[in-house]
Amino acid sequence: MKLVDQKNVLITGASRGIGRAIAEEFAKNGANVAFTYLSSVEKGQALEKELSSYGTKIKGYQSDASDYKAAEELVNAVVADFGTVDILINNAGVTKDTLLMRMSEEQWDDVLRINLKSVFNLTKAVTKPMMKAKSGSIINITSVVGLMGNAGQANYSASKAGILGFTKSVAKELGSRNIRSNAVAPGFIETEMTGELNEEQLKEWTKSIPLKRAGQGLDIANACLYLASDLSAYVTGQTLVVDGGMLM
Repeated sequence: MKLVDQKNVLITGASRGIGRAIAEEFAKNGANVAFTYLSSVEKGQALEKELSSYGTKIKGYQSDASDYKAAEELVNAVVADFGTVDILINNAGVTKDTLLMRMSEEQWDDVLRINLKSVFNLTKAVTKPMMKAKSGSIINITSVVGLMGNAGQANYSASKAGILGFTKSVAKELGSRNIRSNAVAPGFIETEMTGELNEEQLKEWTKSIPLKRAGQGLDIANACLYLASDLSAYVTGQTLVVDGGMLM
């Protein structure tokens, strides 16, 4: 059974890491995939070519999710190309880690703009086509640090905590239109970013995880598939923590 067969999904920040894994699993499960990338043009073009092998419609767009006007233009382009947007996955994000006493205003503003404002921009833009269709699933990628905080990540933690409040508010506003809004909170996931850690750092991280291993992009993609599909038709306003038990 293909969980999202013939559904149109828009995924931000999909040229690498978790976003790429999500795009691949949705294409495998029958979805038509529209995705964005910003600076990774070659990776974006390569992903478009790779996903096309699954036989669904695939198109990549170079777009800045944190730019309000660009987000509107993106959704208009996707609706023109695909007909509508059934599923939105807000995944675009960055880290600019440092202790609060050393954090510049720019480091704070950039992380809040890219991680949180982008979620507002895209969600607002897809509301119109989703309301017209009287259905939709919005999935916001947050983080366990949005739930527990983390030293050296005041900006990142604040942005991810903000997504949680936004997700619940949207769920309450749009539920009567059959539009669901949920969040996925990854724990320690192996990506290009975590690949920069040395073996000792990796061991320290995995010690605190009951399953004693890092997660994979596929683990997050599977959580998104559940929240995008009819399997979760009565689930909204929730945060699905995918962290191997780390937050317990």
